[in-house]
Amino acid sequence: MLNQTTALALDAGQSSTRARLVGADADDLSLTGVNTAQPLAPQWDALIRTALAADRDAPGPVTTVAVGSSGLGRETAHDLLALLGGTPVRRVVLAHDSITSYLGALGDGEGCVIAAGTGTICLAVGPHEAARVDGWGNLIGDAGSAYWIGRTAMEAAMRGYDGRRQMTALTGLLKQEFPDLENAYLELQSDPDKVARIAAFSAQVNQVAASDRVAGTIMDKAAAHLSESVQAALRRVRLGGPNVPRVAAIGGVFGSERVLRRFTDYLTLQWPTFALITPQGEGIDGAQALLTLPVMHPLYARLSIAER
Repeated sequence: MLNQTTALALDAGQSSTRARLVGADADDLSLTGVNTAQPLAPQWDALIRTALAADRDAPGPVTTVAVGSSGLGRETAHDLLALLGGTPVRRVVLAHDSITSYLGALGDGEGCVIAAGTGTICLAVGPHEAARVDGWGNLIGDAGSAYWIGRTAMEAAMRGYDGRRQMTALTGLLKQEFPDLENAYLELQSDPDKVARIAAFSAQVNQVAASDRVAGTIMDKAAAHLSESVQAALRRVRLGGPNVPRVAAIGGVFGSERVLRRFTDYLTLQWPTFALITPQGEGIDGAQALLTLPVMHPLYARLSIAER
């Protein structure tokens, strides 16, 4: 059995990172986020070293580190462990943050978790397998995300400006952001933070959704995309039958009462008694859960583990 008193758990997001010394009487540490456009392993290494230096209350050497991270692609636990020379770390468990979000929200039981913030990703776990749906980035995926809402709304605003479609309040809102609307696309193209900037526009879309038909339709379509991802993921793990599945919805997009209501309505069409599950924890709790995830669990095969 793993001695959890010598473990460090990290939940590395794009905006911030939380670090937890498992088994110690210490508050979680808040650190900088990761830049997913840059190599991740050196960033994880720096975060871990900062956390190890800050956590003086460890009952013993921190020999195991569990990391859930945004942007995880080809990087492996071996890449990270190789950088941790000079530390007592001997074992690294690495997972995509969709896995730690799932474990934090639903534990190790069956169900589905959809996270919709700037991007969108959905993960379902059945009796014998797991399935990821979307999370393919703003260029070819992330349907229903804040970026998708913002980008769709900006396009609708420009269509209204051109007279190609019906007029919409979104045009006026976009003009507040870009007084010279005809140069808005040039300003966005040159902005290194354009993804976040476009995603932020989703909040204004939500504000006028009740009074503006175009904005309301965009929010409703976002909810439809999100429910579609959930249903696809559940079918792939064979939880799409008559039994009502456990589903948790997390992320800023679900802060919209309209999106949350429509999303739930769409799933109720499939399961009349459907109700969302309240998440039991957060991503940092899921990162900690990586330390004790059973080998036979459907998510275990998706972990990257390295030891020395």
